[in-house]
Amino acid sequence: MKIMTTFFDSKTPFRGIITPMITPLSDEKNLDTESLKSLVEHLVKGGVHGIFILGTTGEGISLSYKLKVELIELTVKFVKGRIPVFVSVTDNSLQDSVLLAEVSAENGVSALVAAPPFYFGLSQKELVYYYMKLADSVMLPLFLYNIPGQTKIMIDPETVKILASHPNITGIKDSSGNAPHFNTLLSVLKENESFSVLVGPDEMMASTVLMGGHGGVNSGSNLFPHLFTDLYQACLDRDMERVSVLQKKVMLLSTLIYQVGNSNVRFLKGLKYSLHLFGLCPDFLLPPLCHLEENEIVMLKENYLRLCEQLIC
Repeated sequence: MKIMTTFFDSKTPFRGIITPMITPLSDEKNLDTESLKSLVEHLVKGGVHGIFILGTTGEGISLSYKLKVELIELTVKFVKGRIPVFVSVTDNSLQDSVLLAEVSAENGVSALVAAPPFYFGLSQKELVYYYMKLADSVMLPLFLYNIPGQTKIMIDPETVKILASHPNITGIKDSSGNAPHFNTLLSVLKENESFSVLVGPDEMMASTVLMGGHGGVNSGSNLFPHLFTDLYQACLDRDMERVSVLQKKVMLLSTLIYQVGNSNVRFLKGLKYSLHLFGLCPDFLLPPLCHLEENEIVMLKENYLRLCEQLIC
């Protein structure tokens, strides 16, 4: 069994920009392997500090088990140990999550990520029970994934504090988009210096790092990795003039790419189509997501060109 955990230790939190990678697909049953290889190189050369697969941006919940395993194997192969690979093992079945965690460990993945099971409306007590069971059952470091917009369940800060006491639970990705909630997380975890607190929404990464967060898991880094790694570094350097300039570019990306159409996951549709325009992947989306309307495609093409012009300036 090949296990790669050298990117993590028990004393320091993981820091930086992790890309929640999109999944390049040829059709419903096949990955686009060449696009996947190109995208991985684009991200590694772009300076990101990690790659996260099978998350929301990667349509992980819609992929078949066969495709999940293939994506894990190929991503680790293409990354070649240069940066850590994170894998979402989110599932309503604990045993299926454990099974995917075992596949991840066998292939050299560095860490796991898990959102709450999302069918039953779980209490905080049940969340503690579930995550403790999962953490006891897997070999790799485990990150919690708070994304109530999709799971309809919020992992409360006090619950995170309890879970952070488990030696195998090493961090959280918070995609709630709730700034007071994130700041409360930082407050209740201030004594736990090894626990990593990462933010999901692109628009919040800079402000949360300046407040003491450890980085971001930001979808826009699929398209412009250097924008996010440069902004992250500017925050560490407390170069507020540069932070302001780069943050405006992140907000422009959000406005032009993430907000086209009426879908609840329009950010994903806009991002994947923009990556298609960039030449990095097909624009194929798995059901239940439907493809962009013609007027949305026209708008995205215009917005993408405008965004590229602005970011080059």
